[in-house]
Amino acid sequence: MTLPGHDQSTYRLRMEWGPTGAEAVPADYAVVVDVLSFTTTLSVALERGIEVFPFRWKDSRAAEHAMRHGATLAVGRFEALSRGDARHVSLSPASLAEVEGVQRLVLPSPNGSTIAFALAESGAQVVGACLRNAGAVARWLGPRVADGASVVVVPAGERWYDDTLRPAVEDLWGAGAVLAALDAEAEAAASPEARMAIAAWNAAVLPHDLLHCASGRELAEAGFAADVDIAARYDVSEVVPVLVGESFRDATSLPPAGARLRRVGD
Repeated sequence: MTLPGHDQSTYRLRMEWGPTGAEAVPADYAVVVDVLSFTTTLSVALERGIEVFPFRWKDSRAAEHAMRHGATLAVGRFEALSRGDARHVSLSPASLAEVEGVQRLVLPSPNGSTIAFALAESGAQVVGACLRNAGAVARWLGPRVADGASVVVVPAGERWYDDTLRPAVEDLWGAGAVLAALDAEAEAAASPEARMAIAAWNAAVLPHDLLHCASGRELAEAGFAADVDIAARYDVSEVVPVLVGESFRDATSLPPAGARLRRVGD
């Protein structure tokens, strides 16, 4: 449901939070940002040539989904830790750093996956972004925006214990990083919400702020400081994860810009 004045439709560069915000602000292209860690893990997987199947649920349905696609199922960080087996691939981006023999990966993520599929079902072409590939995503989107396309960047945020949205500052920085680079590429009009994200990004000090924000401290204190370090590396990746059907693939492996990509429901 879109309320009057909330769709940011007078601007080509837009920003709104979480699953509900994603539904409220339609656009031609939608960029999901979940820095700690869905989209960071996604970028690392694609860097290693792994096709990623995001999945909304973390229960037995995920295992069935992996079997259906002949894919490896990523387990939760703490599940892999409790098993004491470094071979288990998890949502932790560090777990993918040296993984071998994985070609397809099912990545359960109720937040990031739910947003990605909701955006795809709205008709948007969905892209995954984090700090690592913010510049690459902007460079890929730039010519499309210059030709008149609109973009909404959606920081996923986290969840409080009562399941309400917790706006996560690291996702605001990631959104701002994409929007700042995209504005430089296309010089398109940015909404006040988008400009707020850009301002937040310009104020961030990496890697210090990512390590010391609430989400970064939570992961570091749980033994996952390496994940925060990987997530804090700005503009080190050229992959552009694009959702095609049920999986994310690198844009460089897809048809030329003029060809229509197959989306959810096609």
